[in-house]
Amino acid sequence: MRSSAVLVLVAAALCGVAIGLGYGTRPGVLTALLFAGVGALALAAAHVVAAHRRRLGGLRRQFSFAVAVASGQVLIAAGAAAVFMFVSHHDAAMVAVLALFVTAIAVRAAQLMAGGVMRDVEAVRDGIEAVGAGRRDVDVRTEGDDELAQLAEAANRMRDELRAGEDARRDLVAAVSHDLRTPITSLSLLVDAMNDDIVDDETRRTYLARMSPHVHALSSLIDDLFELSRLEAGDIRWEMERVRLDALVGETVGAMRVHAEAKGVEVRSDICDGVALARANPEKLQRVLFNLIQNAIRHTPPDGSVVVRAEPGGEGVEVEVADTGDGIAPTERDRVFEPFFRGGAETARTRNGAGLGLAISRAIIEAHGGRIWLPESTQGTRVRFSLPKAA
Repeated sequence: MRSSAVLVLVAAALCGVAIGLGYGTRPGVLTALLFAGVGALALAAAHVVAAHRRRLGGLRRQFSFAVAVASGQVLIAAGAAAVFMFVSHHDAAMVAVLALFVTAIAVRAAQLMAGGVMRDVEAVRDGIEAVGAGRRDVDVRTEGDDELAQLAEAANRMRDELRAGEDARRDLVAAVSHDLRTPITSLSLLVDAMNDDIVDDETRRTYLARMSPHVHALSSLIDDLFELSRLEAGDIRWEMERVRLDALVGETVGAMRVHAEAKGVEVRSDICDGVALARANPEKLQRVLFNLIQNAIRHTPPDGSVVVRAEPGGEGVEVEVADTGDGIAPTERDRVFEPFFRGGAETARTRNGAGLGLAISRAIIEAHGGRIWLPESTQGTRVRFSLPKAA
């Protein structure tokens, strides 16, 4: 409201000055007062209607009202000028007729403009309603290249994100169902066999021993799913510490060396001198390193190597796990951090693990304020992540 008042006063004063220079001080002052009064009434009416625009209905009526307000003040100003000022009745009548003509044309122009705007608004509205009703084949398009077009693009992005989310949810349900089915089926068969009165005690103990890995697999899968859901929901808070990467990487590599040597793979660390302390939770950071090193060892052939590097990077520090394995197919690079994605050609999902390690690693790193990605590599796979520098 204040900005409108300032606009009226400034515009009226400038008009008064212009008239005063041509016709004298008194006409100038009267012009300024007249225009200030008429403009104030018009903008006050516009503010009132804008606050209650729902009563006007559609955009066409709102545009027409705006034109009517603007043209109406011309008619009022012309009549007042003929009565109180130096303008003749003939001139005032001519101005009034001209204002009526301009009003008619302006109202029609506003209706035409409103028609295009309304078609775009209706297109966006219908598209959003269709997406809300479950359709994912809707393509929202507008006639113009304006804010409504941007809104249509946002609606299309929302549709794509919903579709991707639904696909991911279906894939997740299918993956969880598959990974649960195998151990549950095995446990069911073993329980049925143990309930058989013919089975002796020694066989029962054998069956119990066979059940243990399946129980552990189920427990591990459930724990990983629970942790991943809490991480993605931001429901976990850790105590951050100043972490020496040389010590943490060295400890982790040492713990994984026995596993690597059993497969004939060399594991070593390469820490840049003077690398800064990282701000991180050491246990969670070590969990990420274990996941990445274990994956690297699994996909590296005998006589290959896995190298863990730490070096300065940007405003923080960066850690990389590189192997000399077969690498990741270009078509799979964007999906490696998705839950349950394992890659490769095994449609029967015969790889070890549930495919949650990289997804959990990504969630942990992002919860630290860093990011994780796959740099380009001429041999094998490189997985790199960043961490904030300790203060």
